[in-house]
Amino acid sequence: MLARDNRGPGRLRELLAGSEPVVAPGAYDALSARLVEQAGFDAVYMTGFGASASLLGQPDVGLLSFAEMVDQARRLAETISVPLIADADDGYGNPINVTRTVRAYEAAGVAGLHLEDQLSPKRCGHLEGKQLIAASEMVEKVHAAVEARRSADLVIIARTDARAVESLDAALERARRYRDAGADVLFVEAPESEAEVVAVAEAFPETPLLFNAVEGGRTPLLELARLRELGFRLVICPLTGLLAATGALQQALSRLRGSGTPRDDGALSFAGFTDLVGLPDIERLEARFAAAPGPT
Repeated sequence: MLARDNRGPGRLRELLAGSEPVVAPGAYDALSARLVEQAGFDAVYMTGFGASASLLGQPDVGLLSFAEMVDQARRLAETISVPLIADADDGYGNPINVTRTVRAYEAAGVAGLHLEDQLSPKRCGHLEGKQLIAASEMVEKVHAAVEARRSADLVIIARTDARAVESLDAALERARRYRDAGADVLFVEAPESEAEVVAVAEAFPETPLLFNAVEGGRTPLLELARLRELGFRLVICPLTGLLAATGALQQALSRLRGSGTPRDDGALSFAGFTDLVGLPDIERLEARFAAAPGPT
């Protein structure tokens, strides 16, 4: 009997069909992905904002390439044993490019991905200066994504940024068209009040919805109980870990700059860190293979 794949798209669909919203904190590298899983979350979100900050030290304004994002997804997926949901930006081109994007992300090990209707170069959904492609073009991208997946379980999430560029009504109309094109989950980015979040939920009572919880973003942060009540199935928190880690590092470096000597403040020991990243597993493998007989 085959072992159950707890990180595959089938598992993500099980979670989305469950009684509780799936909370997926953002991971900006393999270490943060491991920490999300170790904290007990059922899924991990690969944040494009965090990937750009981690890999380039620059903002999320479309600077990372298709190949860089696929490599990032592969590194994260290989580190964890829970489903990975990945930012796939605008699909990196036209519907033909989307076909390649979906197949590459799927081969990298993601369980779900989201595509957006921004004009390249895209920008973070909570920044100014976004532009949109025609809704008809995005519909064809969704069609291409659905047809390209090799597993019917791969979760295709369609995101619209029309709220900031056009209006909430325009965003809802675009989302309807993307749903009808075959998207599994809808992501209406950056509603600007709780009333607008409610309007999104009421517009799609039978369709799984994603809520993007961004500290300091355009959308108010709502309690999980409220999101459950509204029917949201997936809650991503892309910046929580990135902001916390950056703040902690700034403080540690400030202390080091002031004293010139690193301090053991008890936050995490060297031994604790090596345990966290799996050194005991490596040592067990070393002992196992060292004990193996040599060639005869």
